Amino acid sequence: MSIFSDVPQAPPVAVFKLTADFREDSHPQKVNLGVGAYRTDDCQPWVLPVVKKVERLIVEDDSLNHEYLPILGLPEFRSASSKVALGDDSPAIKENRVGGVQCLGGTGALRIGAEFLRRWYNGVNNTATPVYVSAPTWENHNSVFADAGFKDIRPYHYWDAANRGLDLAGLLDDLEKAPEHSIFVLHACAHNPTGTDPTQEQWKQIAEIMKRRNLFVFFDSAYQGFASGSLDKDAWAIRYFVSEGFELFVAQSFSKNFGLYNERVGNLTVVAQDGENLARILSQMEKIVRTTWSNPPSQGARIVSKTLNCPELFAEWKGNVKTMADRVLLMRDQLKTKLQGLGTPGTWDHITQQIGMFSFTGLNPKQVEYMIKEKHVYLMASGRINMCGLTTKNIDYVAQSIHETVTKVQ
Repeated sequence: MSIFSDVPQAPPVAVFKLTADFREDSHPQKVNLGVGAYRTDDCQPWVLPVVKKVERLIVEDDSLNHEYLPILGLPEFRSASSKVALGDDSPAIKENRVGGVQCLGGTGALRIGAEFLRRWYNGVNNTATPVYVSAPTWENHNSVFADAGFKDIRPYHYWDAANRGLDLAGLLDDLEKAPEHSIFVLHACAHNPTGTDPTQEQWKQIAEIMKRRNLFVFFDSAYQGFASGSLDKDAWAIRYFVSEGFELFVAQSFSKNFGLYNERVGNLTVVAQDGENLARILSQMEKIVRTTWSNPPSQGARIVSKTLNCPELFAEWKGNVKTMADRVLLMRDQLKTKLQGLGTPGTWDHITQQIGMFSFTGLNPKQVEYMIKEKHVYLMASGRINMCGLTTKNIDYVAQSIHETVTKVQ
């Protein structure tokens, strides 16, 4: 008998299982709308031109080597990442109360932040502090905070299924009723999975309650620039909360907006009350990193750092990001137009009202099952689709498939 005989088989991660099923499907018109990665109109991954250029610069730079980075990461990467989130003119940066931790992607940034909060937020060992995540949210949010040791993870109202939009009243009510010092995970832009974001006025309402009730803000910023095509617009909520005096965390990912999915480049931006608090926070985060991955990898961070710190490369990168964002916006407009042209039952305005990579279509689990089994169009059970999976070559087939599904399956 193996000492591991009693280890249960874990269920597969849903989105990767969906991709595996798609690969095994031999249907000539199959479409994958599940995985959260950008695709070109030829349905291929895109290496950003600016990334190719910077990779060549790195190869030719004889001053670079493979020595360990500092535990908290490449300094110029960390500072540039925080500036992208908060803005070059951020008063918090000028007051030296902003710091960063280079992490293994946005997930790593969430995990380091969660570990720190569980150990040090509002007193030591806060396993009972409520952590609120949106209903629905990215599936990993629950797991990251649970694995960090939090025992009380609660949903807050977000998606209004009937109106296919934001449940603002429910969200504000949950903020009012949450125990003081609760932690709220907020999507900075391009909410995953719904694609529905608060307006600026709604963000102000959210901030007012959170400030009054002493609630902690942990932003997940996985899609800056990718939602609207504007880095500044997509960071508006973060910058507003900072301007209101919040101490907060921001988990940043460069997977989408740099196309660096397998480099695992992330940053945890910390906005503290003052420089002294920041120094103590970072000293404890350094201890957490030391026992987690010890030192971060350099390649992805160097690509991002060189791009963000060179005005010419930075401008080129913003153009690359806008190219991706514009294609997503085009696919949204075309899908809605085609569904309306087919006379597909229901309203489809939400497709263009939503933003970012994902759209919550409103398809129910039975309809999703029909789409996969009968039409070979793969999407998440929640009805979430990745707009990047749509192309000018498959959008007619997808629209017709949705029309047939909605018409036949209730």
